[in-house]
Amino acid sequence: MPVSVLLVDDQPLVRAGFRMILESADHLSVVGESSDGREAVDAARRLLPDVVLMDIRMPGMDGIEATGRITAWAGRHGHRVRVLALTTFDRDEYAVGVLRAGASGFLLKDAPPGELLAAVDVVADGGAVITPTVLDRLLRRWTPHLPAETGAAPPHEDPLTAREREVLRLVARGWSNAEIAAHLVLGETTVKSHVRSLLTKLGLRDRVQAVVHAYETGLVRPGE
Repeated sequence: MPVSVLLVDDQPLVRAGFRMILESADHLSVVGESSDGREAVDAARRLLPDVVLMDIRMPGMDGIEATGRITAWAGRHGHRVRVLALTTFDRDEYAVGVLRAGASGFLLKDAPPGELLAAVDVVADGGAVITPTVLDRLLRRWTPHLPAETGAAPPHEDPLTAREREVLRLVARGWSNAEIAAHLVLGETTVKSHVRSLLTKLGLRDRVQAVVHAYETGLVRPGE
């Protein structure tokens, strides 16, 4: 099945450029466009796209608020609508804000077309994408607050099995389901099942939150 995408940007030429890039891939289908956050919320509820490409700075309702409304509504109603934020401005507060609002990715608009297409695929498949320069800065900010021990034993109340903990460690390092499956000699369906299970047990929304959890608990550390 093609991956359906909703484009959200206040500039028509920018939307036209993204549409050309996305429609160059046979498996991607642009099902709608919106010029502001409020339109995006309405369109997402009506069209139920797999991925929303969301601009952050827009007049009226910005992309951060729109992302929060879309993901909250989708979660309440059991729909699978994921948001990939796009912005011209390489600012940490935008990345943190939109990820907290429920986005599954944060990408700069000057990313090469191939990187954009790959990011849409990753997000549609349940993964997370963050521009490497932004991720590096965020990890540097978190590092002073992380536990001193690397790979420390989890607390007694940790609900994860040993296998789920191993999968979480690889998710936090940015590995895809296919890469984890190959490394652990498991089926990709089995890996997806482990990811769903660990997210549920830890009360996490998606892989972005799983990455944060792994770093905050010392399961992995920057540079490993």
